[in-house]
Amino acid sequence: MTEEIKTALQFLSQPEKKEFFPRFFKSGPGEYAEVDEFIGVTVPDQRKIAKAYFQKISLKELSVLLSLKIHEHRHCALLMLVSKYEKSKSEEEKHEIVDFYLQHLEYINNWDLVDNSCYKILGRHSFEHDDDSILRNLSVSENLWQKRMAIVATLWHVKKGSFQLTQELVLQNLKHTHDLMHKANGWLLREMGNKNEEILLGFLNKHYREMPRTTLRYAIEKLNEALRQDYLKGRIYGVV
Repeated sequence: MTEEIKTALQFLSQPEKKEFFPRFFKSGPGEYAEVDEFIGVTVPDQRKIAKAYFQKISLKELSVLLSLKIHEHRHCALLMLVSKYEKSKSEEEKHEIVDFYLQHLEYINNWDLVDNSCYKILGRHSFEHDDDSILRNLSVSENLWQKRMAIVATLWHVKKGSFQLTQELVLQNLKHTHDLMHKANGWLLREMGNKNEEILLGFLNKHYREMPRTTLRYAIEKLNEALRQDYLKGRIYGVV
């Protein structure tokens, strides 16, 4: 099955994408995805393959696909894993998929792999079982991708109108040195504001002065321009 999927992906490879992706995903020497290799398959094409195969492929076969060096192989494997989780009607199977995900964290090692899978599996599991321990444990990891996983997974909570965990984990890694964490934190704050602007403003009023500039810019992106400028220029002092 894995060989069949690899062949299907290779058939959809585009030379110009194969050349572009290493730059886009920062896989050059010394960059954060240095070990990644690409064959040039777009995400829409990967989704077509995932839709065709997710019901047929076993977790054992997914493990093989997810451990390969080719970025698109790993991403397609995660898309299939998400579909398996979403379509499962068995709590036992869902727990098995969560365990599988956690056992393969080392291979979920770029921002798109994290962002397109973690909230739909770990975030949903955490919210529906009222157990945030997995996300809290990931948030204190020394691994960049696991930290990003923790905050992005709270997107499921935000979509369901629950904001406390997002605020907690943003604060926990607010001063992280990597730009990918600054962006993730700002993105989740912005999503929180899309659901409840009052809560976002309350959070910003307490913490915006200590935020990395990228986090702040992401967080305030959807606010009206006058208020955005007040935050950017440090003119907010009281409670809005």
